[in-house]
Amino acid sequence: MLSSSAVRAVVQRVARASVSVAGEEVAAIGAGLVVLVGVQTADGEPDADYLADKVLNLRIFPDAAGQMNRSVRDAGAALLVVSQFTLLGDARRGRRPSYIEAARPEEADRLYARFVDRLKLSGLTVATGVFRAMMDVALVNQGPVTILLDSRKQF
Repeated sequence: MLSSSAVRAVVQRVARASVSVAGEEVAAIGAGLVVLVGVQTADGEPDADYLADKVLNLRIFPDAAGQMNRSVRDAGAALLVVSQFTLLGDARRGRRPSYIEAARPEEADRLYARFVDRLKLSGLTVATGVFRAMMDVALVNQGPVTILLDSRKQF
């Protein structure tokens, strides 16, 4: 049986998005997806690979009839990927979330980079935030469309 840990992602379809660090814009995209990614302690390369494939093939862009039948690949849209360990916060007890399940920064960075590299293999524009930096993320969610993904919820 699979453990409860997983690479988690929040995927948002956007008209445009950007990331700034210390008041300076470091990445920006037009139409596409913003992907917030959190890596947990027991995650491995298969989790990152699964999630990248899922993101690239999610049919959440409209077709000519306005139905969500096209993927980011089909739309030729861009991706903005931001590492966000707070996705792993466990707030079931008390008032301060626990981040004990978040992967150590070195391992999280390695799997985050693998996830980004897998997305780049698609040939699409892939922009990123700055790992471990305090970032301001600005976006215009289109739809709004927001999907939660978890590499352990495959079956």
